[in-house]
Amino acid sequence: MLAHNGNLTNALTLRDDVLTKNHRHVRTYSDSEILTNIFAFELEQLTVNRQLDNAKIFQAIANLNQRVQGGYAVVSLIANYGMIAFRDPNGIRPLILGKKETTSNNEDSYTTYMVSSESCALEINGFEIVRDVMPAEAVIITLDGRLETKTCHPDPQLNICIFEYVYLARPDSIMESVPIQLSRRNMGAYLAETIMEHNLDIDVVIPIPDTSRTIAVEVANKIHKPYREGFVKNHFTGRTFMLSDPTQRKIAVRNKLNPIALEFKDKNVLLVDDSIVRGTTSREIIDIVRSCGAKHVYIASAAPQVRYPNVYGIDMPTHTELIAYKRDDAEIAESIGADKVIFQTLENLKKSITDINPNIKQFDASCFDGNYVTGNIDAQYLESLLSVKWN
Repeated sequence: MLAHNGNLTNALTLRDDVLTKNHRHVRTYSDSEILTNIFAFELEQLTVNRQLDNAKIFQAIANLNQRVQGGYAVVSLIANYGMIAFRDPNGIRPLILGKKETTSNNEDSYTTYMVSSESCALEINGFEIVRDVMPAEAVIITLDGRLETKTCHPDPQLNICIFEYVYLARPDSIMESVPIQLSRRNMGAYLAETIMEHNLDIDVVIPIPDTSRTIAVEVANKIHKPYREGFVKNHFTGRTFMLSDPTQRKIAVRNKLNPIALEFKDKNVLLVDDSIVRGTTSREIIDIVRSCGAKHVYIASAAPQVRYPNVYGIDMPTHTELIAYKRDDAEIAESIGADKVIFQTLENLKKSITDINPNIKQFDASCFDGNYVTGNIDAQYLESLLSVKWN
């Protein structure tokens, strides 16, 4: 069994190799199935007529890391052996290790381990944080509870996905020794500095729930304007930016957020959001706010302009669907119906995290700057995303 968070950017080539060179049957185009077959093949090559042991598993993962490109955090079970977890050599996708000391009925004590994408899952289940799994590190926990780790790549480097801090991670998680809640407070403080440069007449600061609440509170405190809750959110709807159909996104936004009209009527409103991706959500929300009688509507994003696809595991659209693609800020504001749109600078976004942990030197910020850390993403690859259909 294998669980995989991320995306393999050379999945089509790997699938062909698995079929024609490794002679393993692949039923779908899922990169998780491809990854499972590569791991199984590498294990098989090392254990023909030999006993499986930790050294062979580590070598199989090292071989896998040489074949696979992209971002991936993996947890796998090997029958009658134990649990295996490993992280890509760039550490793009997060992975964290926890433990719990347990006493059995006969009063013998033993240690149980857990691996998760986020620390909140550990704490909810009564585990304490041990540490983040390092880039290219593999973790083996055998059936008898023994733990062994090893780095399975010659040159691992941490490039954690910065969008984890902006939006994906839960606020009660800690990632690379950075509390997500604290990083979002910092985003609000830095965003407030940029907002004040525009000298806007603002009556009220209202978050677009839920992620941006912490950010908006800090913005309101820094610019000395009242913070108000202006929307009631339906928590039974999904993430609207992931929906591919524009009509579906429009309906989803209307079903997701219901306005509290009195907070908008006759006011100059500053909306605060974590990010603006396609712009459909922002456009619908601004239309809702104007229908409630707002005089002016400004919107501030805690993240920079999203100009490039994220290819390492976020279901983010192709570049032609992005609202910031080939548009400046004034054109973005006009497109979504805002009187003004303000974006966080990438430098300040990074500082909101590195102020807490200066040991983080670099990020995967490819959706903002187009710098793909794996080095195998070019214009041709991005164009190919327009036509690839995954099953």
